[in-house]
Amino acid sequence: MTCQLVAVCFDASQPMRLARFWADLLDREVVDDPGGAALPGTATQLGLRFVESSVQRVAANRVHLHLTSTSPADQQQTVARALALGACHLDLGQRPEEGHIVLADPDGNAFCVIEPGNRFLAGCGFLGEIACEGTREVGLFWSAALRWPLVWDQDQETAVQSPHGGTKVAWGGPPVAPKQGRNRQRFDLAPAAHGDQRSEVDRLMSLGATRIEIGEDGAVMLADPDGNEFRVLPPR
Repeated sequence: MTCQLVAVCFDASQPMRLARFWADLLDREVVDDPGGAALPGTATQLGLRFVESSVQRVAANRVHLHLTSTSPADQQQTVARALALGACHLDLGQRPEEGHIVLADPDGNAFCVIEPGNRFLAGCGFLGEIACEGTREVGLFWSAALRWPLVWDQDQETAVQSPHGGTKVAWGGPPVAPKQGRNRQRFDLAPAAHGDQRSEVDRLMSLGATRIEIGEDGAVMLADPDGNEFRVLPPR
């Protein structure tokens, strides 16, 4: 057995407000979580967590979410709903002919509503993709770490997906902007049922992770080969 990717965790100035925004947009329930709030996932849709943090954003996020659409009208409805909930349009230099629409959530985190007919995200569900900055090396690391198949490996771009399908996690390849401070998003992993946290940490380090610290809650903070922080949670 191996660890499970249970959530993408966001640092937030107002975690409950941000959790409610994403819960309303994704049609999920908010549950209390140590230090914040969570939107549990399923076998095919990744969970989200929001924890309180006063750390200021010093660079663009390395992670953003991609939501899918079934039709042009569905895309516009998602955008309208997001704006009504507190999102705003965001200009990242996207060209007018590009079909996706870039927004920012109430905490300034960019996300995209992808145009219908996108083949790469076909069948991935509403939360279609966790799009990350990262090298091919880090994509290979996460494929081995999660034991998820590598479903894309071209031109230094990589993507992995659970054997059950659903949300993809992708890395865009070089160039990768230099890391500045701690990331405001990170992956939270949990040992599989009856798994051992220490053994999982040792296995991840053998794959190329580096150990950073142990939190007060017992979670072990590591960094992947690109320096991105992630946590292995203690057994519950």
